[in-house]
Amino acid sequence: MRGFLLIFIILFFGCATEYNIATQRQETYFYSTDREVALGEALSKEITNRYKLEQDPLLQERVRSIGERTASVCDRREIKYHFFVLDEKEVNAFALPGGFIYVNKGLLEKSDDDELAAVLGHEIGHVVCRHSIKKLQAQLGYSVLALIVAGTTLDNRDLLRAMDSIFIQILSGYSKQDEFMADRLGVRYAKIAGFNPKGMLSFLEKLKQHYRNQQPQPLSYIRTHPYVPDRIRIVKQELGEKIDFKDYINIQEKLQR
Repeated sequence: MRGFLLIFIILFFGCATEYNIATQRQETYFYSTDREVALGEALSKEITNRYKLEQDPLLQERVRSIGERTASVCDRREIKYHFFVLDEKEVNAFALPGGFIYVNKGLLEKSDDDELAAVLGHEIGHVVCRHSIKKLQAQLGYSVLALIVAGTTLDNRDLLRAMDSIFIQILSGYSKQDEFMADRLGVRYAKIAGFNPKGMLSFLEKLKQHYRNQQPQPLSYIRTHPYVPDRIRIVKQELGEKIDFKDYINIQEKLQR
């Protein structure tokens, strides 16, 4: 029975190979853009059920306007990007499949507009490269994602377990190479959108200071991204700035996790 289900899913959803202008590679996806957006919508609804949205309209508008301005110059414009602010103190941001991007209030309090544009550009970069879809395809297979996207009736416990698995996969972070690619794209998109691309560097420096005397929480931005010195080196390379010797030293201090 399971084998027939898998065959049905493959035939129903099919797969497509296309050139990704951001990664500059031919890539294979088992989910069309429409299906990816549908998955993102399902996950977004679950996020709003689990977490409280920030009610300050000025904060929501700040993220929306900067986010849309940055997304308007990205390499994937066939989808609509949605931006939300969560009433959470942790310094964090994450992107769901299909262009649903969340920023914690704690991150907004630590960033100016140039820095926020770079962070949002980073998350948009993940969507452009379809990092979450590729990660979920590889680690969860077709069946769970397909059933959720198709709206198939599942036992509530099975559905919750499936959703939990997806959240864990997304919030646990991507590979270092995926993160570095998103950093590069964040710098590029911020610059093209008219922001100071050095905002990414200043944001990373703020992260180091912020966590110097704090124990990072499980879902903090610093936990789900590579070591800060590695990221600073990559960003400097993208900006064409001089790389110092210290940029090659990965000091594994608590503040850099």
